Amino acid sequence: MTPLSASVTTVDREIAAGLLEPLTDLVAEAGAAILKINRDVMMVEGKADGSPVTEADLAADRIIAEGLARIAPGIATLSEERTHDAAAPYRGSFFLIDPLDGTTEFVAKRNEYTVNLALVTEGEPLLGIVGAPALGLIWRGLVGHGAERLMVTKDASTRAAQPIRTRRTPGRGSPWIVTVSRSHGDPRTEAFIAAKPGAVRQVLGSAVKFCRVAEGGADIYPRLSPTSEWDVAAGHAVVTAAGGKITDSKGAPLRFGTRSDSFIVPEFIAWGDPSIAG
Repeated sequence: MTPLSASVTTVDREIAAGLLEPLTDLVAEAGAAILKINRDVMMVEGKADGSPVTEADLAADRIIAEGLARIAPGIATLSEERTHDAAAPYRGSFFLIDPLDGTTEFVAKRNEYTVNLALVTEGEPLLGIVGAPALGLIWRGLVGHGAERLMVTKDASTRAAQPIRTRRTPGRGSPWIVTVSRSHGDPRTEAFIAAKPGAVRQVLGSAVKFCRVAEGGADIYPRLSPTSEWDVAAGHAVVTAAGGKITDSKGAPLRFGTRSDSFIVPEFIAWGDPSIAG
């Protein structure tokens, strides 16, 4: 596609639809770069908040940054690895990126890590792409246009797409399937799940949890403790595009990039069935 004009600062749904393929290519390319990293010998460093960062995080971030500068030079970006460049609060549209979500899973040599890329317009995720390179999958969604799951080869050269939808919450007597974090449990989330009799837990890492809700493999993903906007935005768009809804524990919508002092999401619940949200 022709690169987006540098004068464009607000992206609507029509423009976003034209960006979907090149952005998917970018996520696939970043995922392929991560797969090339030897986890037995890679460097692992600690950030100021105590979380790990690896050469895989940095390689994926570099690919995405260079790609976005080429594809959409007029749109601001916020990456987990470049928060020092942040210019929040953001007006119009901006890209929100976690180049390697689930670094803890990656370091532990598990496969549930992702590349997250979201396009946020006026505080709401409009487009989201979540790539799971080790699983050979990409989930993507454009709010108002639907969502898909793509099978991806290791070199990111071949993809096959399948439409996905969230599912209605099971009726009485059928258990809820709840996706939960392997690495980030908390008492409030545990109490919320305990209030759903017979709930079946799917223990997963990274934004894969959102994607299981989006494709109808789970009913709900609650996290009632703080996380960062770049961990949530891409999955938010995919779930919403697939027919679900994301709220806080009181049923209020989430907003992204609207504060200048923090990129924290205090809590959220991803609902597959929006009729029961809140």
